[in-house]
Amino acid sequence: MDILHVSAECYPVAKAGGLGDVVGALPKYMNDLGHSARVVMPMYRTKFLYANEWEVVHKASTNMGNWWFEFTIIKEKTNKLGFELYLVDVNGLLDREKVYGYNDDSERFTAFQICVLDWVNTWAKKPDILHVHDHHTGLIPFMAKNCLKYRKLASIKTVLTIHNAQYQGWMPWSKSILIPQWDMWKWGMLDWGGAINPLASAIKCADKVTTVSPSYMQELKWMSAGMEALFEYEKGKCVGILNGIDAKVWDPETDEYLQHHFSEHDFEAGKAKNKMLLCDQFGLDYDKPLIGFIGRLVGEKGADLLPQVISDSFHFIGRRMNFLVLGSGFPDVEARLAALKPLSQSDYNVFIGYNEGLSHTMYAGLDFLLMPSRVEPCGLNQMYSMRYGTVPMVRRTGGLKDTVVDMGDVNGYGICYNHASVPDITQAVWRAAEVYHNAEKMKGIRQRMMNLDFSWESSVKQYIHLYSSLVTQ
Repeated sequence: MDILHVSAECYPVAKAGGLGDVVGALPKYMNDLGHSARVVMPMYRTKFLYANEWEVVHKASTNMGNWWFEFTIIKEKTNKLGFELYLVDVNGLLDREKVYGYNDDSERFTAFQICVLDWVNTWAKKPDILHVHDHHTGLIPFMAKNCLKYRKLASIKTVLTIHNAQYQGWMPWSKSILIPQWDMWKWGMLDWGGAINPLASAIKCADKVTTVSPSYMQELKWMSAGMEALFEYEKGKCVGILNGIDAKVWDPETDEYLQHHFSEHDFEAGKAKNKMLLCDQFGLDYDKPLIGFIGRLVGEKGADLLPQVISDSFHFIGRRMNFLVLGSGFPDVEARLAALKPLSQSDYNVFIGYNEGLSHTMYAGLDFLLMPSRVEPCGLNQMYSMRYGTVPMVRRTGGLKDTVVDMGDVNGYGICYNHASVPDITQAVWRAAEVYHNAEKMKGIRQRMMNLDFSWESSVKQYIHLYSSLVTQ
């Protein structure tokens, strides 16, 4: 089958979250199974753009409402990612350094989608599947079926993957003129709550809808930022497929970011050396369990609870553990975490910002990874941590619920709790501090985790089966 993935992110080209990791891995594993999977995304001004060689494969002009513009599509020459990668350039719109966060994001991503469909419209052999990801590409299923200029694309099957339903891309109806001429009788396929909702539109118009874990799919029926009824109505075409991780990138034996490599056979020495690096760099006590947080410092991730959790843990449990936080997000959370640094007794530190190399070293050197998420569609961090022998401490939600079994259960290996609350998380910290000094139990847990298979192979087969069910209809 011929699959075209359309996405706003793709690691290592441009990444803001888990979406980038998925799109950077999923097509590669599809190609390994003998299919032809490609990715097209906006041409942001990133390091990857300037560090690689490109060729122009398409130049044309098109319009978005009353604005006519030229666009260019370039292809990475060497297929270094394991699949064909295409970038769409629109001067003044897509040539930005950041992926998101601009006042004209609606115009940026609408123009991107128009360019993609204009380009595919010229193909002699059309793809079997258009696979779109999140709201930034959510208008494609609607436009492919209902815009007059794309009538030749109407028969192409479309699949939507929802990586996070909290972000929906709302647009006022005044921006409907941005969409190429379409059948006005189909306005209801764009509308949700009195506005254009690209994510809701994609759920209505796509042939199949997937989420990145089975539990998250169920949760969306009662927690999807106003779309609960829509998920219930469309449940017949919805399925949850758990994300995998790229086991070639996330491998403690070969990870290019690690100074000290290890495997499931010799992890004790390797993890100890990586932990020592972290303790030396951040002034922490090596003899205490090292509990870390890696991610965006936002409410969705439960990061706003961290300052109180850390303070309460030191007060009620005692200074029996280290905390190390890596991330950026809400200024208030950043400030509160920074304010704890002067109170450290060689047992707390924080790095405000994003650092890919440090995150890899933390996965390798931490004893425990804290994930108190309020919402976690799939979660990749817990899978990375287990691959590196670090025990996940997770709230039972979404993909965290699907991937982590509490150490108190049969064959368990993690620490789980039910609520994103300070008492629940502090209780988890106490459990971590207690089990850490049981060396034999910790060794068994780490061996069990590192032998778990969270690679993409199983997930990819489920996607291919989904595609096949559409193509053979």
